[in-house]
Amino acid sequence: MSDLHHTRRLAAALMLSAVSATTFSGTALADDFIIGAATAQTGGLAPYDQPALAGFKMAIDEINAKGGLGGKYKVKLIVKDTRSDTAQTATVAQELLDEGAKVMISPCDADPSISVGQLTQPLGIPTITLCGSAPILTGAVGDVMFGSYPGDNLQATAIADFSISEGKKNVYLLTSPDATYTANLPEYFGKVFEAKGGKIVGRGTFTMGQPDFSAEVTKIKGLAEKPDLIMTAAYEPDFPAFIQQLRAAGVDIPVYGADALNTPTIKGLGKLVDGVVFTAAGYAQPGSKLEAFNAAFEKAVGHAPESTYEVNGYEIGLILDEAARIAGSDDSAAIRTAMAGLKDFDSITGKITYAGTTGMPLRAVVLMRYEAGTPKYVSTIVPVAEEVPAP
Repeated sequence: MSDLHHTRRLAAALMLSAVSATTFSGTALADDFIIGAATAQTGGLAPYDQPALAGFKMAIDEINAKGGLGGKYKVKLIVKDTRSDTAQTATVAQELLDEGAKVMISPCDADPSISVGQLTQPLGIPTITLCGSAPILTGAVGDVMFGSYPGDNLQATAIADFSISEGKKNVYLLTSPDATYTANLPEYFGKVFEAKGGKIVGRGTFTMGQPDFSAEVTKIKGLAEKPDLIMTAAYEPDFPAFIQQLRAAGVDIPVYGADALNTPTIKGLGKLVDGVVFTAAGYAQPGSKLEAFNAAFEKAVGHAPESTYEVNGYEIGLILDEAARIAGSDDSAAIRTAMAGLKDFDSITGKITYAGTTGMPLRAVVLMRYEAGTPKYVSTIVPVAEEVPAP
């Protein structure tokens, strides 16, 4: 898929979100169950937040058509743009709380989600990140904070397991200290990789948003002990810049990443990303619930899902619906308690469990590999809990 097509698609999605924000931001009725969504409609997080928000909105529309959360509580969704900025996220989160939000949805990143959680924790307001996957997130906030996507340490374990099974022996870790995701996920991978007999032969760092990776490429080319894998959690625009410069320099070492590589822009790189492995929350096997969801999403929205962020957002709606049903109440604290006790909740992509966790779900991780810009299914891995590194 071309970058131009992605730009047009994203612009359309942002326009739809702007309309949604207006449509759902009117005066709430006294009996409305208000959900506040502090999400990025613009900026670097928009390519992740917006697909997830589209899936979540679809779920809420369906839930309202059936009477509301738990069949009883009609939802009013209020969406405000964080502009992919942590300070702005806190500002709009406070506005949403002032408007009566009983549940909060936060962005696909740990730092702005923590800024939301610092406001919601004292109030006991359940807070769910759209696709944030940092396992430190829930511990940094408290018991109101929940993830929904596979955690970074869970994803890293699955990728490490797969790498070892392929016979990979040496890895180079490329990290950035500028975000929890880019700093920690490759290091989680490294811990599991070493525990299973692999070796880290080098580490490199980058500044998010830097256009020039020539120093890193030169360093990798000059390593005395050549890696047979480069592991990074870089995403747009850093990953495209890195892979383009790496391949232009004649370095053909396989590069593996995680869920942030599942975007139209990365797909649009075509053969440049051949062999790149990344993670996803599910795979639409023929006859599966996910295949049915994808068809329903396309019918409702006008285009097919471009990632598993859409279904992840949809599943958040289902989780809230189930929690409200169990709680039998629209009380925020009761819904939080019910969510925390969910075990083997049969969702679209498989079973999701919060019981016995600190708020990051136990669930399967899907591995995909790009072939000529097309994601191809590799395998589904459920990591052994004891092998998943602690946050």
